[in-house]
Amino acid sequence: MAQDPAERKFSLLFDWFDHTDDGWVTRDDFEQMVSLFTALAPPDDQANKDAMRAAFMRWWDLLLSFGAADAQQRVSRERFVSVMRSHVTEPKRFEDVVMPIVDALMSALDTNRSGTLTADEYVRMYDALGIPPATSAPAFERLDRNHSGSISHDEFRTAIEEFYLGTDPQAPGNWLLGSPLA
Repeated sequence: MAQDPAERKFSLLFDWFDHTDDGWVTRDDFEQMVSLFTALAPPDDQANKDAMRAAFMRWWDLLLSFGAADAQQRVSRERFVSVMRSHVTEPKRFEDVVMPIVDALMSALDTNRSGTLTADEYVRMYDALGIPPATSAPAFERLDRNHSGSISHDEFRTAIEEFYLGTDPQAPGNWLLGSPLA
């Protein structure tokens, strides 16, 4: 039976978070994501590093508070997808948990305060996050909605919203992790 788009997206996200490839997401996996994301910020940008760390830990705590973890504090793919659908993507929680990561990341990467990411910056960012350039470069093309050669903060936020909240399998945000879902 084919997975629906949300299940495929959250399953892809689970794989991205599961750094040990053991079929479980743990606090250590979240800590590794924090390390990857905060390493993208300039060394002296503690405010954005702290914002990303706090948001990732709120996300982990949300998984725990809604019963996603087993007795060993591990989250299975099935429970991750279920809690993502039922709780993390609830609009207020999504804005409190996921979007602060996006906003802090964009702010940290936008060192010249242009409000945009160039193709090179985008590909470099996702390469550092474990998404190879062969997939992030085509994703950039789709996410640059106005074809300006850069992704604005608004375009980046829209892509995140489409990936997590959207139901249109053709939406550009489905390419966020470099993998089309259509």
